[in-house]
Amino acid sequence: MKPIRVLPNNPSMEGICTLIPNVEFACPDGISLKLHLIMPLPAETPAGSPAGETIKKRYPLIVFVQGSAWVKPNQNFEIPQLSWFARRGYVVATVTHRTCFEAAAPAFLQDVKSSIRFLRAHADEYSIDPERVAVWGTSSGGNTALLVGVTGGMPELDAGDNLDQSSEVKAVVDCFGPTDLVKMATKQYVDENGEPVREGQNIFEALAGHALSAHDLPGLEPLRRISPISYVEPGKNFPSFFILHGDADPVVLYEDSVAMYEKLIDSGYDAEMLRVTGAPHEGSFWSRALHEEVAAFLDAHL
Repeated sequence: MKPIRVLPNNPSMEGICTLIPNVEFACPDGISLKLHLIMPLPAETPAGSPAGETIKKRYPLIVFVQGSAWVKPNQNFEIPQLSWFARRGYVVATVTHRTCFEAAAPAFLQDVKSSIRFLRAHADEYSIDPERVAVWGTSSGGNTALLVGVTGGMPELDAGDNLDQSSEVKAVVDCFGPTDLVKMATKQYVDENGEPVREGQNIFEALAGHALSAHDLPGLEPLRRISPISYVEPGKNFPSFFILHGDADPVVLYEDSVAMYEKLIDSGYDAEMLRVTGAPHEGSFWSRALHEEVAAFLDAHL
């Protein structure tokens, strides 16, 4: 007979997390926006006093924005991977925003900023340390994460509730996010005459709120305002950035992330970049090693 194996219990609940789905954080234009929250357990820990008091634990926060071409993100897509970060001791919120067909830019950015303010306003309820907040996004969500990082000092982009709270963050993680939408719209999605190619161009026109032409520079201004690279100049109060991109990405060009990274470094900001060799857009871009890299960056900056 095999001996009965013994394993001690886990009174601290270390490595255990819970999911709180469908928390409404904003309702712009009557559109209910909800986030899913993955929380480490426990939310309280004994204080060590004779009276048996407890103290509230506080965890750093990751606000995650799934890529979606600026339409409705699939908030469930990365929950299995994001749960690993919660088990490491992060509160993780996977958030949504209005689609570019419901509201032109910068509505998507305002919505993500709303989620950050909401979570800070409810920091006690969700065991969040409001001083340790990061934003992480993929593809269009990476564009949004970068924009959150470079527009922290622009209160005109905060709209809605909880305006007494800050939408600024300490760290930004961007995975293959567009950095220059003017370039994308005028180089990747136009024909030899500079006129829009219908495939893909409707997204940029929805973001801009009007029809586009490569020859109409004033008409491209709405896209410049949602191009993170256009905000980078010395002397601003930026968070730390970690940019990750596959060098075989056919959707968002690797060179565009390099341009963003180099401009951040040349302007004196704290930035790192990781090249994933042979990686496309999503898919085999992801690996356990990549998640470890993201965790190391967040551990260092939060």
